[in-house]
Amino acid sequence: MKIQTAILIPAYKPAESMLVLIRDLQEAGFDKILTVDDGSGEDFRDLFERASALGAAVERHPVNRGKGAAIRTGIRAVRDRWGEDTPLVTADADGQHLPEDIRRVAEALAENPGALVLGVRDFTSPEVPFRSRFGNQVTAVFFRISSGVSCPDTQTGLRGIPPCLYDLALETEGDRYEYEMTFLSEAVRRVPLVPVPIRTVYEEGNASSHFRPVRDSLRIYGRPLKFAAASLAGAAVDLGLFHVLDKALAGSLGPEKGAAAAVVAARICSGSVNFLLNKYWCFSSRRSAGPEAGRYLVLFIGQMGASAVLTVCLVHLGMPGLGAKVLTDTGLFLASYQIQKRWVFSAPVKGQRKRL
Repeated sequence: MKIQTAILIPAYKPAESMLVLIRDLQEAGFDKILTVDDGSGEDFRDLFERASALGAAVERHPVNRGKGAAIRTGIRAVRDRWGEDTPLVTADADGQHLPEDIRRVAEALAENPGALVLGVRDFTSPEVPFRSRFGNQVTAVFFRISSGVSCPDTQTGLRGIPPCLYDLALETEGDRYEYEMTFLSEAVRRVPLVPVPIRTVYEEGNASSHFRPVRDSLRIYGRPLKFAAASLAGAAVDLGLFHVLDKALAGSLGPEKGAAAAVVAARICSGSVNFLLNKYWCFSSRRSAGPEAGRYLVLFIGQMGASAVLTVCLVHLGMPGLGAKVLTDTGLFLASYQIQKRWVFSAPVKGQRKRL
């Protein structure tokens, strides 16, 4: 029985296992198989020609552009070849995804046509390399903070993507491993997440993986880390400027009025610095600054008011003042990231309204 779901295999310098996977998928009922040669070079041309001879469609990048770029190329090719309503499953070329698991994800996608289906691994298994176990745990924490959604396997490459998410997938920024995290965090805001347990396979210690632990981890966690750095920079400006202005104004305005004026001036300057860093560095927004500044001002004032109210409430309940302030501002920091990402600096996806 033929399965209508397309299989997309992004590949960079793959091994012979990719050809084995293609044959096994065909035997499992898949006849819409497409692989993207992401600039593997002349040494791998013969392997992709053999994939084509087996019946798989092949798209090529002349140079290596990254997994995210390969997925976007593959989605466009799937729509052009088999129609805009054809769902697809992405699978890795390195043998980590078994044909029976790929089929289970495809079947779950057919049963849940408006959901994102993930093939999730069991990271408690002793077969899982430490770097993969640790990486997923750290990424899961960042994902929960940045999206507000719990995901059992944020790094899985086995994903069932419905056609309703194609526009989002094509508009998602990033060309390498950070693309998958960014797409996942945006997709779970729009559609349900359906996890499907799969076998955990790491051949030869996962030696075929092209994931670069330091560089690619920085790409994946880059935005939350930049947001934290921008917040620290704003805090440094706030404290430094207050210290300077407090001393400068105390003589002319008096200690109380001078301190009050210093607080206001320092907070305005630090808020402006934080806004500019978040807009151009953290969220890379190139849209008009006026509307974003207005939304940021609303958030800025609301956050100050919420900090005061919540801190007082916690102190009233018996918590020490410093602890109450730290707890309140930590919670507001996490909330502020979400609000800035989804409202202050967000761009609406085609055909969908922005929402918090």
